[in-house]
Amino acid sequence: MARLGGSRMSARSMGSHQSARAETTTWLTPPHINGGLGSFDLDPCAAPSPRPWPTARRHIELPEDGLEAAWAGRVWLNPPYSFAAWDWLSKLAEHGEGTALVFARTETAGFVREVWDKATGLLFLHGRLHFHYPDGTRAAANSGAPSVLVAYGQKDAQILADKANEWGTYVPLNNASTTKARTAA
Repeated sequence: MARLGGSRMSARSMGSHQSARAETTTWLTPPHINGGLGSFDLDPCAAPSPRPWPTARRHIELPEDGLEAAWAGRVWLNPPYSFAAWDWLSKLAEHGEGTALVFARTETAGFVREVWDKATGLLFLHGRLHFHYPDGTRAAANSGAPSVLVAYGQKDAQILADKANEWGTYVPLNNASTTKARTAA
């Protein structure tokens, strides 16, 4: 089971962003981001039901452990924003097909290891996102940090590249691990 701060994560923390100042730990991805990237087969880190909009054809939410579950198809990943995020990104890199949304903490060891060293492409979003509450209401305050979409696999990288003029700045990466995952499929 993925852990947050040394304790078992609550159902409210799956598919969410963590903030000591927030009244909730569940922050949904703005629907235009997920919807604008096409359809996904799996969200292994889905927000608890009921959710105001689908993020994939299959949602894994607690008590099922999405990190331990088998993944298939194109994955959408909005991991818990904690040190556990790197475990989720590692699994997505190994899976080799999908897109993740994380804070652009480009200097951290986890980002270097799981993003710079493994991803196929990055889309640094211009401006700060406004996440949504579990009922779908848009939060008044922005996320407080810059966000990046991380593609693993050429299909997802191309989708991010196509969104660059509209959403931000695209950076292609050429990593052997994602190239290997793409050619093995």
